[in-house]
Amino acid sequence: MHSGLPINFPEVFSALRDILRRHAGRLVVTEDTASCYRLEGGKHPTHKQPFPIAWVTVGKAYVSFPHMGVYARPDLLKDVSEELKARMQGKSCFNFKSIDPTLFAELEDLTVRGFEAFRNAPFMK
Repeated sequence: MHSGLPINFPEVFSALRDILRRHAGRLVVTEDTASCYRLEGGKHPTHKQPFPIAWVTVGKAYVSFPHMGVYARPDLLKDVSEELKARMQGKSCFNFKSIDPTLFAELEDLTVRGFEAFRNAPFMK
């Protein structure tokens, strides 16, 4: 039975989820389904609750990869390629319709740097 999603979205989701899994460290998996994988950590400076740091979700038009490390530290984007920037929606979300090994490798490097930025933030203690 076809779910109505483009046929390659599960593979795109799996590849992006694997990036997060490899680098999760002390972050907590708060959702792990066929369409959403979410990592949370720390305590929000204002709300004092754990909050999402990075996640990947399957949408109707693309698979999205929001990363709050990039939102909190936009300077991390200064060395990002124009090709990866073209996948951005808003300040911290990357959208994909297919697997692109080059862009996924660049996104993985950015993810590692974003996680490192959060790891050193005072609210992550």
